[in-house]
Amino acid sequence: MSNAAAKPSEPSARPDLRDTFLRVWIPTLVVALFIITFVAQPFDIPSASMENTLLIGDHLLADRVRLSPPPSYAAALLPYHSLQHGDIVVFLATRNDVSLGTTPGEHIVKRLIGLPGDRIKLVHGTVYRNGKALVEPYVIRNGSYDPARDNFPDGGPLMESAPAWEAALPQYVHNGELVVPPGEYFCMGDNRDDSLDSRYWGFVPRANIIGRPSVIYWSYRSSEADYEQQGLANRLGALVSTIIHFPTRTRWSRTLHLPR
Repeated sequence: MSNAAAKPSEPSARPDLRDTFLRVWIPTLVVALFIITFVAQPFDIPSASMENTLLIGDHLLADRVRLSPPPSYAAALLPYHSLQHGDIVVFLATRNDVSLGTTPGEHIVKRLIGLPGDRIKLVHGTVYRNGKALVEPYVIRNGSYDPARDNFPDGGPLMESAPAWEAALPQYVHNGELVVPPGEYFCMGDNRDDSLDSRYWGFVPRANIIGRPSVIYWSYRSSEADYEQQGLANRLGALVSTIIHFPTRTRWSRTLHLPR
């Protein structure tokens, strides 16, 4: 019986890192990009205009699906949600808002008060819609009184109003009420005395509204000054500070909080 030489064992296949990247990471990145672009977009709150509903330093995901105009074939299958009174909405800065210093393309969060066709007015700070006073438990006020701000649109010119809106405003006022035109929306902040909103820069076009805040995934105790940091050195310093103070300045009770 001849002794056949044993065949050398074949070397085990070594993973090709490039192949792994192409097969695993690129599809993952594509899916993540799709989700961020069309489904959920992260953003944070840099101002106090929506307190106490949303706080400075809240980090949220914006639901981009439910407020999207539904295609006819999917309207009954997908969770689309038409815009309704009281919705908190995320929208891109309007042209008039940019004229007041907002960065073009910046995301803004306000509460939807007026739909197309609604008649809006404020009397001593109370919002009236179509002749009825609104009950707004989410609103906070600081106790101050400004006739132009609190008796809109009949209280006189607002000091910080966008020039283009100030010029256009009279054409929308009928019998002391602001009439919301087709395709436009009237939005206000919950921190009613500290909010630059539709009173100051006008209507929000439907095309600018991209979604609604769905969940707060992280809340970090911050101030408006923290968001005004300019320059690379300041930004790096802010990042280091966030890492150091993460455990103590995180508002743990607001994690996974659903804004309403």
